[in-house]
Amino acid sequence: MCRFLVYKGSNDILLSKLILDPTHSILTQSFDSRLRLDLSRPHNGDGFGIGYYTDQTLGSEPCIFTSTTPAWNCSNLQRLASKTTSRLIFAHVRATTEGSLSEDNCHPFCHGSLMWMHNGGLQCWKYIKRKLGDRLADKWYLGVHGATDSEWVFALFLDTLERMGNNPSKPPPHGFRPAALREAMLKTIKQINDFIAEIPQSVIEHENVNTQCLLNFAVTDGHSVICTRYVSSKTDEAASLYYSSGSSWRDKSSKGEFQMDRQDKGADMVLVASEPLTFDR
Repeated sequence: MCRFLVYKGSNDILLSKLILDPTHSILTQSFDSRLRLDLSRPHNGDGFGIGYYTDQTLGSEPCIFTSTTPAWNCSNLQRLASKTTSRLIFAHVRATTEGSLSEDNCHPFCHGSLMWMHNGGLQCWKYIKRKLGDRLADKWYLGVHGATDSEWVFALFLDTLERMGNNPSKPPPHGFRPAALREAMLKTIKQINDFIAEIPQSVIEHENVNTQCLLNFAVTDGHSVICTRYVSSKTDEAASLYYSSGSSWRDKSSKGEFQMDRQDKGADMVLVASEPLTFDR
């Protein structure tokens, strides 16, 4: 099961302070994932990706770097992260569930200003893939380059956002508004559940289909961020997801023991991550 991280702040932060330096950084989680539901596969070594937004004069699209090399073994990641800053960052380390080892299957995915990540999986993906594809307008169907359920769901999100009266290819100057992104996300999850509900009961019983879906999503337009922690089961646990907010993110010991500090009631930065970046308190 993949791991991801989201940072949004009022000020730029060096990528290495999130991706490399903390004792339980997203890079560390690529080989030492402690809170996965599937403990039989502790590694997230099937590629990684980072996405971040630069100065608006360079355009509204995020800069994305993906690789099929395990994050712990990529010297380019360390070079880039130690010299790159941004106010909005996505990072993802992958463990395959659907799709082969390919850069096309590495998160985050993007279209225009929108960027998307997923941690989890659709256990019954092959039973709903055709229905999901049939739902999409041609441009979203043809825009899928990889083979992951995650990217197909992103296409469904784009299709849903457009059906709501927004043009994903032409973002407004200040983004799509948090309410619009949230509504599109909720409708996307509902549509997935509707597809699963249409699987014939006879097929579920005969082929022993697992209809559980774990849908920890993150989407941003460069201005707002929407994250979900969702499991379709009423009894099973959802995949882990943590958040922290404050006014500064600092290494309190110079040994990677980072801490989120809050100087007042406000929050200048927010972190969302599949696992805490430090287990120190």
